[in-house]
Amino acid sequence: MNAIPAVQFYDQTEAGEDMAAEVKTSLSAARKSIQPKYFYDERGSELFTQITRLPEYYLTRVETDLLRRHASEIARHTGKRCQLIEYGSGSSEKIRLLLESLKPMAYIPLDISIDYMTQAAMTLAKQYPWLDVHAVGVDFTQDFQLPFDLDGRRVSFFPGSSIGNFSRDEATDLLRRIRQLVGADGGLLIGVDLKKDKAVLDAAYNDAKGVTAAFNLNVLHHINRELGADFAVEQFSHQAFYNDQLGCVQMFLRSDQQQAVKLDDLEIMFAEGELIHTENSHKYSVDEMLEKARAAGFSQHERWLDDQGYFAVFYLHNSQGSSEQVS
Repeated sequence: MNAIPAVQFYDQTEAGEDMAAEVKTSLSAARKSIQPKYFYDERGSELFTQITRLPEYYLTRVETDLLRRHASEIARHTGKRCQLIEYGSGSSEKIRLLLESLKPMAYIPLDISIDYMTQAAMTLAKQYPWLDVHAVGVDFTQDFQLPFDLDGRRVSFFPGSSIGNFSRDEATDLLRRIRQLVGADGGLLIGVDLKKDKAVLDAAYNDAKGVTAAFNLNVLHHINRELGADFAVEQFSHQAFYNDQLGCVQMFLRSDQQQAVKLDDLEIMFAEGELIHTENSHKYSVDEMLEKARAAGFSQHERWLDDQGYFAVFYLHNSQGSSEQVS
């Protein structure tokens, strides 16, 4: 652990051998894939921040407006002086919409991209000198415990509809682990992208500037750098589309020619047109998300939707107050 005033950093990321084993296994399968957590090296995190500012990518714009408009109401439900734990904090931009209303006793960003999170945490600490920041480098898709014990109610914050990157069963499991982490008196503030017209969804993941394509392809650069692979990145192309049957946007990298890639002692063969599955982004109805919350053990909820019904912010908890029951 290293410390500077008001900021403490903890590294719980796994060693590179684990990344190598996972990538080799997923690229050796009949249907090749790369886990989306490997998007987020420093460059990938920078590109994703650019994506959130694109006109086609409505998610961040709509969620930001909901958080800004309802920050005071959200604070009444979460309570002040909590431990505010952000899953996949990235640039920590959205948390700024809540800090003045919630006045948490500590902000705890969680992210696998340590360098990017570190920069964001230090910037945030300078902007909010009253705020204690405990930044944890961790793969939160796996079981983990916070490496410290602070007083105060725990409230998790999971914005950006990142829950959609998990399969529907995985999403329930993750929500259950979050409920266990925050405890009986804690809560979860979560942003969820809702089902909508296919054209809107396809445009959001195929922007005119090609930033999403660069973000997708960057995962190959990341693997080349970290694992010594020799992907010819220019020989792959980005594909993304909404699969109505599965209720999710699927993202792939397409091999534009027959080719071989070396990764340590493994040679990976690609046929022309063969796909690497890099991400699912599941979309939910309100009822579907509430069913997941109930299955994960949350008993109460509040929700806020934009006028178009594009996006929802939920606060899930177990309080016995006047909140609507999860049913």
